[in-house]
Amino acid sequence: MADDEVDFLPGDGPTSGISVTLTAGTLQAIRERVGKRGVSAFLEKAAQQQIERDNLDELIADFDKVHGPADPEAVAAKRARLTGGTSGAGAAA
Repeated sequence: MADDEVDFLPGDGPTSGISVTLTAGTLQAIRERVGKRGVSAFLEKAAQQQIERDNLDELIADFDKVHGPADPEAVAAKRARLTGGTSGAGAAA
């Protein structure tokens, strides 16, 4: 069975080479952080994190459809508890 016929979770399965085009500034910033030989690992981790964010956004959207949007004041209060800040309306998201 070929690898493209098997469902792998993000981060699982064999590696596969592809060609990726990045702007010079983005590539430079990545290389400054991880060096020349760390670019692939950095991009793999970044892609996994983006997939996690997208999945979470989908879960939140589904929850909001069923239960309505979260109360902004309750979110601010819980954010303040988690971050040790104040629950004021001006808290950054």
